[in-house]
Amino acid sequence: MDVPEALYLPDGDGFTATALTIGPWDAGHQHAGPPAALLLRAAERGSAIPGGQTVRLAYDILAPVPVGPVRVTTSVVRPGRRIELVEAVLDAGAGPPLMRLSAWRMRSRDDAPAGPTLPHPAPAGPEESRPERAAFFSTEVAYHRALDWRFAAGTFNDPGPATAWTRPECALVAGEPMSPLQHLLVMTDAASGISATLDWTRMTFANVDLTVALHRPPRGEWLGVDAVTVHGGTGVAQCHGVLFDVDGAIGRSTQSLFVEPRLPAS
Repeated sequence: MDVPEALYLPDGDGFTATALTIGPWDAGHQHAGPPAALLLRAAERGSAIPGGQTVRLAYDILAPVPVGPVRVTTSVVRPGRRIELVEAVLDAGAGPPLMRLSAWRMRSRDDAPAGPTLPHPAPAGPEESRPERAAFFSTEVAYHRALDWRFAAGTFNDPGPATAWTRPECALVAGEPMSPLQHLLVMTDAASGISATLDWTRMTFANVDLTVALHRPPRGEWLGVDAVTVHGGTGVAQCHGVLFDVDGAIGRSTQSLFVEPRLPAS
């Protein structure tokens, strides 16, 4: 089995998505985790605060992102030496935007007071947790192979809340190491997948957004998410996640899900 070395290959002034970006709903569309990380990469490179901390990331998923060429553009919406708002937009090289990121960044300080450490919610560490691969992807090489998944509670393949550790199995962009924050974004959009409460073969529950709020940056090789999905009975659901590394909790994520029956294959 030929597994790409990265989620994206540099291609002129843009990138070409590899098979590792393929999502669960359509083999021609990307999972939202990889483009979320690519937008984060662009926002940090467009920042004017050296060494700053990205504290809130709000993504709008405007349309499915095709598995193919993509381009990212950035702008500083609110400039500042201590606080800034950076916007990054992804398209397919032409046409309307497909995903948009609004990222607040702040200057970090070494002399800031430290609060109490919040423990992570995983009942077991990554080495003690169960390796697992998702069974619902339609192709052998897809997003589920981009990360090493270890479940401390719950599972990819049965309904209900889940707590999982991950570590990268590839680069985000070929030739570059994947940073912990990039890794966090590749992982976090899968929170609604690991905590799914509906049958993947009969229902769709795709998210239209992703919001991540962090009180400190992620550290280390292993990152995790403790996720639960709650349905409102109106075709709308919310997924909430606690994000963490081996040292403790680092923030939270939310996703808004549009729920409807799957159309039969033509």
